[in-house]
Amino acid sequence: MKNKYSVFLTCAYILLSQTILMSQNEHNHFTHNGEHINHESNKSGFSKSPEEIKLVTGQGDFIFTWDEGLTSAFPNEAIQFEKKMHGGFNEDSETGIVYTGIRGYGLCSISPDLRKWKTIGVDERLKDNIHGIVHFKHKGKKLLAIAQEGKRVLILNTEGKILSEILKPTGNEFEFDLANKFFSSKESNFGVTDVTYLDDLIYVAHGYSEGDFILTIEEKNGIWRWGNLAWGGKGDLPGQFQTAHGIYAHENHIFVASRAAGEVVKFTKNGQFVNIFNNIPKGSLVCNLSYKSEHYFMNALQAIGDQKSAPIYVHTSNQLKSTIIPGDLEIPGLTNIHQVWPHIVINSNGLKELYLLVHGWNKGKYAVLKLAN
Repeated sequence: MKNKYSVFLTCAYILLSQTILMSQNEHNHFTHNGEHINHESNKSGFSKSPEEIKLVTGQGDFIFTWDEGLTSAFPNEAIQFEKKMHGGFNEDSETGIVYTGIRGYGLCSISPDLRKWKTIGVDERLKDNIHGIVHFKHKGKKLLAIAQEGKRVLILNTEGKILSEILKPTGNEFEFDLANKFFSSKESNFGVTDVTYLDDLIYVAHGYSEGDFILTIEEKNGIWRWGNLAWGGKGDLPGQFQTAHGIYAHENHIFVASRAAGEVVKFTKNGQFVNIFNNIPKGSLVCNLSYKSEHYFMNALQAIGDQKSAPIYVHTSNQLKSTIIPGDLEIPGLTNIHQVWPHIVINSNGLKELYLLVHGWNKGKYAVLKLAN
């Protein structure tokens, strides 16, 4: 009897164990919003903790996570100035070194792997607000140009030595009567917002102004000064702007982010209107534009509708491919965005990884997003 009773208990135990296991498996496979999801266990046999589940944002080939490690590479001594960040990023395409500015702290370089920051130069002017920046090579020398809204445009070398300071035009520099008339007026201001470089010219967006123009700066005998070329003006006509905020050179053309119009406008390098990007969501206050991985990257200034933060767009110029909402990643303090910059890091395996450097606005904030695997 004891043997029969033992066999009976063993069989009952096995049956009960299988029933419990089947119940657990059924719990781990369920449907959510019409999708079949499998919650896999980790090596320890326990489900992943909420901390191990990465938040993501975006669509298609451009889905991103928040890289908290690279974000925390921001220098400790600059944290007190972080809320004053207002400019943007640019990089040396040959070395991968990234450049940016922090008001009150100074002009900075970031290593290609995004892990090391250092300040550049000792001139106090470099601690003023840097609203736009470009790295370029001119006559074989690597240089930087920075736009300091309300004050000046500086041209300097990559060690931080200032070579030229370009102040507000007086009104006789350009072969564009509208710009000359504006700068001749005592009521005119100097509203430079961004800079780019193409074929020996620095192009300057002058959008924080009723004089909503694109201006140019040229070099003669080692001295940089205002060039003849200028175009634009505030308005709704092709080639006019409603706050020419960001400017970017790509494939022998000039692209301007007309913020209040929610447009990206393409021009020839001589200022001839070409076209306007299609499929930018209505209500987008587009601030800046850049290019990487065969796509344009741009950001709106603030959230649209119920978005948790301003959006970042990945675009072909004809079609919107992904809308990235950093607010969905629960990054503290990041609501409005002033600029986004795509950057490639080559990892230890020699593989290229795409990151987005985000410059927050109104609360400051620097953040790094990483393309999800």
